[in-house]
Amino acid sequence: MSGGVDSSVAAALLQRQGYEVLGVTLQLWGKDVCVSSSTRLCCSVRDALDAKAVANRLGIPHETLELVETFRERVINYFVEGYAKGLTPNPCIACNDHIKFGALSEKADALGAEAIATGHYARLARDSASHRWRLRRSVDRSKDQSYVLFNLRQDQLARAQFPLGELTKPEVRALARELGLETAEKPDSQDICFVRDGNKDAFLHRELQPSEAPGPILDTDGRVRGTHHGLLGYTIGQREGLGIACGTPMYVVAIDRERNRLVIGMREALLARRCRVERANWVSIDAPQEAVRAEVKIRSRHQAAAATLTPDGPGVVAIEFDEPQSAITPGQAAVFYQDDWVLGGGWIAKA
Repeated sequence: MSGGVDSSVAAALLQRQGYEVLGVTLQLWGKDVCVSSSTRLCCSVRDALDAKAVANRLGIPHETLELVETFRERVINYFVEGYAKGLTPNPCIACNDHIKFGALSEKADALGAEAIATGHYARLARDSASHRWRLRRSVDRSKDQSYVLFNLRQDQLARAQFPLGELTKPEVRALARELGLETAEKPDSQDICFVRDGNKDAFLHRELQPSEAPGPILDTDGRVRGTHHGLLGYTIGQREGLGIACGTPMYVVAIDRERNRLVIGMREALLARRCRVERANWVSIDAPQEAVRAEVKIRSRHQAAAATLTPDGPGVVAIEFDEPQSAITPGQAAVFYQDDWVLGGGWIAKA
């Protein structure tokens, strides 16, 4: 229970279904941040109190589980180190893998708990032929979170429950109001829960304290267009914050850390039809031995695009899109879908 409306309603629905429910709030960030009232962090004191208030209203026990060191090691460090390597990491996927369905499993084991339930918008089904658990998009496609769950293993899916998968967000808020839950009108949390005020660049500079040297900003023709003051924090497809005037919109198209160069170009320069993914996880099916047709999302808010997936070695998949896609970004996840089903996904590799 994060203290938000989604996990609050998930707990209420499970209670209605007759489960014995224990609400667990994860403390993921240090006390210095958690006490701040000016930030929207998923582990703030306010959120923990909201979760406890909802648990009290539902008449279920509530605990806070401290996972600060684990979260630092498996999520925050992964995020920071990714940017230091010129990648664009997704901490939400790492959090689901290692915290919500990783470290929290130890708590569930200690309690003899049957399942770990969350407020994610996603669905699960057991395939009678393959005996595999299959991950499916939620009914509310605008809130679907199956993208950030693609990397879960079969044993994690076997004990997972997503009570909101058949509901829309308006229906969830209506249920919260009907139940009189304190979180009914609470706004959704920000994307990167541990970054104060949404200032990613400031967070990365505090964490890494980089002594990066300035370097050239080049266009795709090799002409110098300006100077960057360190490559940390730039991401493929970025338009804002380049600090140059070119008379036409320009975007980051490459980050060359070896030569300390930032390459910019017009939108067309971001287009590509091919990419490779590594560490592929086939969450709902056995790893295919031949090419597969699917739709692929290259970021959480990307419109899935038709593509051919070709196995290219252990854990490696070559993707060829039917139409060019914009800003295929190393470090992000590419997730594979057929209709509503999540086949799997992997991590976009550098070209």
